[in-house]
Amino acid sequence: MLFRFLQANLFLIRSIATLCFLPSLVAGQPTNDTITISLPQAEQLFIKNNLQLLAQRFSIDSAKANVITAKLYDNPQFSFNSGFYQPDTKKLFDYSDDNREIALQLSQLIKTAGKRSKAIELAKTGVQITEFQFYDILRSLRYTLRNDFYNTYYLQQMQQAYNLEITSLQKTTLAFEEQVKKGNIALKELVRTKSQLYSLQAELAALQGNIDDVNSEFKLLIRGEASAYVVPLVTMDERPQLVIANVTYQSLLDSAYNNRFDLKMAKSAVIFNQQNLLLQKALAVPDVTLNAGYDRLGSYVKGYNAVGFGINIPIFNRNQGNIKQVVAQTESSELQVSATQDAIESQVANSYIGAVRAEKLLNSFDPAFEGDFNTLIKEVTKNYERRNISILEFIDFYDSYKQNVLQLNNLRYNRISQLEQLNFSTGTKIFNK
Repeated sequence: MLFRFLQANLFLIRSIATLCFLPSLVAGQPTNDTITISLPQAEQLFIKNNLQLLAQRFSIDSAKANVITAKLYDNPQFSFNSGFYQPDTKKLFDYSDDNREIALQLSQLIKTAGKRSKAIELAKTGVQITEFQFYDILRSLRYTLRNDFYNTYYLQQMQQAYNLEITSLQKTTLAFEEQVKKGNIALKELVRTKSQLYSLQAELAALQGNIDDVNSEFKLLIRGEASAYVVPLVTMDERPQLVIANVTYQSLLDSAYNNRFDLKMAKSAVIFNQQNLLLQKALAVPDVTLNAGYDRLGSYVKGYNAVGFGINIPIFNRNQGNIKQVVAQTESSELQVSATQDAIESQVANSYIGAVRAEKLLNSFDPAFEGDFNTLIKEVTKNYERRNISILEFIDFYDSYKQNVLQLNNLRYNRISQLEQLNFSTGTKIFNK
């Protein structure tokens, strides 16, 4: 009965296997070029090519142009008036006779209350804020870049483990097919082995999909070819290390307060609003317009010369609305500084706890266990082919091997990721330099 069931479903199993196996031939594999790249090389390409950084640099240039504008003085104004038609001579713009009317006037606006200097300082603070925005974007994107780099590396390490196990099972399956034909082993053992193989191939296809997703984001950050396949070049000591244990939480928090550009940006926003408040109050003070004029015939004497000044009388509009608005913005920005400090403290604490936990957990893992397990899996395969162990023992050991490799690489990646998170939280490159 069991034999007939297996025979009836053998075609179905093979069909499922084919569907599972096809993605493994496509997903996660290089299509055109393979980019083998180290982390320093990736960061150089990132700084040079990333479009978000390039765009933010133009924002800095734009802010610097505001400083140039603030430094400029107001242009003088010149006016000219004349009769364009002389009825006695019947000519246009006839100035041959001194009895023709001409009026000239020159005026210059003089800003009071230090408006120009206050506008310059405000524009300079705006440049500083824009620069801090650039460095904060750089911090976020660099974290993503480095995290993707290590994530890709450890996912590919897992991929190699799957490939090793699948290759081994494929060889075993081929050998069993010959043995089934000869009647030396039962068909159910071949089907069980193939089932394990197909399951691994399906898991590998999903893993390769994850690699493709991380690869895609990584290539976007460095503007790599969309069709390329990234292979991170990583050289690191995988032996147990005490990195976090040698750093205190308070030193990390102090580093964050000194180096986080979002906090610097929040503090600069307070200064910006304070400077803007001074400027808005200064705008309530009237400016003076100086003028000089000449009128040949239009005044009580011929060839009239005059100098004078003009000033607004601040009766109705004293810039009350803008002043009140900036006062509210200043109070809001002061609260934002406190909110940013609280967020930084929470982020550093969370990253520190996670890094300590990840380091402790990884260091508890026996480094020799990985090598022993890799050697043992080969012996298990040989013993199974020789029929020294049962199919259940064989499958169980392969599952244990797979889980061991996945767990170890997850632990290693988690430790690296937590260290990168600490770098991100503190705004420095203390770890994983």
